[in-house]
Amino acid sequence: MFLIVPLIIFAVIVGINFFSYLSNNHIYSRRDVFIAAEVWTVLIAPALFLDKFDIGQKNDCCSDSALFAPGNSAGIYVVIVLCTAAYFYASLRERLSTPLVELLLNAVLITGLCLNVLLVMHIHPQEFGGFFWSLGNVPIIMLFIMVMQKNKQLLQNGLEQDRVAAHNAVSAISLKILRCNAWIRFPVLALLALPLLLLLSLVLFLFGQKPDTLIRAFTETYKHGFSQLDYMCENVQCGGHFLCSVAANGHKAIVQPERYGERNGHKIICNRQLLIANAFEDLLQQHTPRVHQCIRKEYNKVGSLVHRYYGVFNNKLVADVVYVVMKPLEWFFLLVLYAFDTKPENRIAQQYLSSKDRMKIQEVQQNKV
Repeated sequence: MFLIVPLIIFAVIVGINFFSYLSNNHIYSRRDVFIAAEVWTVLIAPALFLDKFDIGQKNDCCSDSALFAPGNSAGIYVVIVLCTAAYFYASLRERLSTPLVELLLNAVLITGLCLNVLLVMHIHPQEFGGFFWSLGNVPIIMLFIMVMQKNKQLLQNGLEQDRVAAHNAVSAISLKILRCNAWIRFPVLALLALPLLLLLSLVLFLFGQKPDTLIRAFTETYKHGFSQLDYMCENVQCGGHFLCSVAANGHKAIVQPERYGERNGHKIICNRQLLIANAFEDLLQQHTPRVHQCIRKEYNKVGSLVHRYYGVFNNKLVADVVYVVMKPLEWFFLLVLYAFDTKPENRIAQQYLSSKDRMKIQEVQQNKV
């Protein structure tokens, strides 16, 4: 929470200077104050952000999940470092480089701008923290636009003073692109950034990364804007009966799923082992609530451990092994049900039904009475 104050303060400073720079080409704040805002916004805040939401994090259905896919985040980190270096070089320098270097510099800057736009869309705003940090990208976008506008002004001043000239065809094309208005220049620079990202992907490939690692960094995640693995969390009930996960993730020929059920408002896949185990717990709770409470307390510790390492149990072979190991307990539960319940199969069949289905069963039973 101590980060909220500096984030808001520097965001306001950046916002004021952004609109001032666009209107009269001058920053409003003192130079040292604006530099402090730049360092915080572009360097310190992103480092804290990555440390909190990504570095050391894993794809986890039951807690904060990594922002970038583990194993594919290295490419994104390289892009962030390059864009940060390009920003501070462009912000602190006073003289232009060659036209080709200026073109490449602006292409990297537009990459950083686009990356932050993607992050705003990727960071899930469901929680306050996610929404809060997604707003932190807006000042970065403003600063990148400002520094690109500064580059345009330096180019115009250089052309007016005859300090910039095209000595070959490549320089001439570079100057022509850089002199275009923003509505043409920005899209062209974005297109030029694609070959740079492709070159970076090839370099990363040489170091063991996948060719599409930059895309996978966004898509192979849970619970974020571009995540494509959310389906892997659909049947995970955090802190609940971990047999739900076994029934959902094991091979069908072994765990033998029977039907869908509902638990805490979420749809789950049920097999007979799960239904029997829950029916046994239901019987225990009905006749010996204190014993049930003690057993459930200890069992929840097992469930928490399983969900902490859910990535392991997401493997179908591991799920199959768990199912087989639980088989003797299933037979014991079934024996107890048939010994102490007058209608054991009815109790088993009613497990994990929706509240609507339960009401229908109760109505039918009342009508029979």
